[in-house]
Amino acid sequence: MNDFRALHIPGNPLLLPNAWEFGIGAFLAAQGFRAVGTTSLGVSAAAGEPDGAPSTRDATIALATRLTRLDVLVTVDIADGFSADPAEVADLAAELAEAGAVGVNLEDGRPDGSLAPVDVQSALVTAVKERAPELFVNARTDTHWAGDHSINEAETRARAYAAAGADGVFAPGLAAPADVERIVAIGLPLNLLFLPGKVTVAGLAELGVARVSLGSLPYRVALAAAAETALAVRDGRDLPLRPPSYADVTALLP
Repeated sequence: MNDFRALHIPGNPLLLPNAWEFGIGAFLAAQGFRAVGTTSLGVSAAAGEPDGAPSTRDATIALATRLTRLDVLVTVDIADGFSADPAEVADLAAELAEAGAVGVNLEDGRPDGSLAPVDVQSALVTAVKERAPELFVNARTDTHWAGDHSINEAETRARAYAAAGADGVFAPGLAAPADVERIVAIGLPLNLLFLPGKVTVAGLAELGVARVSLGSLPYRVALAAAAETALAVRDGRDLPLRPPSYADVTALLP
């Protein structure tokens, strides 16, 4: 975890791309990224399951295990832990650590759009840290995803998760400079989601952000690129992107 933690530099944030299958992880590693994350939406969609559903637990572990074969640090999006039982979530974290993962994202958002009670989520964070202390636990609060948008609630939750043992805080949807600075002031590395048209990496760096995640953006762009490629071929237009060759891709595989 120390190598991964060292990449979280306030003012010089780690740009973390997110993968949903081995090939894209290998391609990102080949571009020189020191760390990659997984994306629960991408993993779930690839498995034909709802985002973050318990049924994607095994697929998440399998992908993480494959990615750790690469010369890259791997952090895993485990959504809400795929369980309400702290012991089961802690077991999952331990299994990922054993597989070679260096971190996990653990979120307080729930499938029905609600947020877990602060004490319940804090207990999950503590259980994971006690079971797998070597993992970098990025405690995600979904206040700005759940429609609350209250910086007071986001700060309350971030401070609670810090007290529970979290190594970092993730607040996707947070963008207003004054709000970002309030969470940065808590003292844990702050992770924000890249929001096209709303933030820039340089701007977030100036605010003291330590990590910028791409989340499901690469997966969604890949969907658009796949569809646009098929449409371009159908309509006799140039391809929208220059793809790697067959040999380039096979060279990335074991």
